[in-house]
Amino acid sequence: MAKITLITGGQRSGKSNYAQQLALQLSPNPVYLATSRIWDEEHRQRIIRHQADRGPEWTNIEEEKALSKHDFTGRVVLIDCVTLWLTNFFFDNDSHIDQSLEEAKSEFAQLIQQDATFIFVTNEIGLGGMPENPIQRKFTDLQGWMNQHIAQSANEVVLMVSGIAVKVK
Repeated sequence: MAKITLITGGQRSGKSNYAQQLALQLSPNPVYLATSRIWDEEHRQRIIRHQADRGPEWTNIEEEKALSKHDFTGRVVLIDCVTLWLTNFFFDNDSHIDQSLEEAKSEFAQLIQQDATFIFVTNEIGLGGMPENPIQRKFTDLQGWMNQHIAQSANEVVLMVSGIAVKVK
C-alpha cells in the first residue's frame, strides 16, 4: 500500500528542499522523479543546478508524464513537481482542462497502486491574484483540482511558508 505525502506552497517557499530532506530521512537511496520538460536555456540551466544539488545517493529518473511505468516497489520516491507534470498534460491536450485532469488522475491512480512511499511537491498557484490570461486561469483551475485530488489521497499534507513546514493533514 502506498504512503503519500503532499508538500505544497508558493514559489521559493522551500518545498523541494524540505521534500529532499524528508526523502533522505526515510531512505538512504531515494528516487528523484523529475517531471519537467526543458522549455528554454534558462530552464535547462535550472535543471542542471537542481541535479548537481543532489548527491550520488539519489536515483534520478526523468519522466514527463507516464510516472507509473516505473517500478518503485519498496522505494521512497520524490516527485518534483506536480505543476510541471500537469503542464505537460495541459500543453499536449491544447489547454483542455477536463482531458488533462482525467489523464493526470488516471496516471496518479496507477502510480499509487505500487507499494511505495511517494512525496509529491506541488505549487499553490491559486494563492495569488486572478490571472489576466484565460490560459493561465485554466491552468490555475487544473492545478487546484489536481492538488485537491492528491491531498484527498495523501496520508500527510505539508504547507511550506517562507521555509517553514506547516502540517495541514
